[in-house]
Amino acid sequence: MQLPIPESIVQSIRLPESRLETELLKELAVALYGQDLLSFGKARELANLDHRQFSQLLGDRGLLRHYSETELAEDLDYARHQ
Repeated sequence: MQLPIPESIVQSIRLPESRLETELLKELAVALYGQDLLSFGKARELANLDHRQFSQLLGDRGLLRHYSETELAEDLDYARHQ
């Protein structure tokens, strides 16, 4: 999937081009997680961050962690494979 972003918007974002995609993916992951549209694990994957990094990002944004049984299973699976 590709999201069309008008060039005028891309040029207006105050980030170096080298960081643009990375930062936009983080923002999308945080927004979707914050609206309970993605699980922690999937949002972390979208943001391309490890468990600790994504937890820190959520904390920096003042978002509380949603914690369902599915997320517990994902976290346990993650812990087993580290």
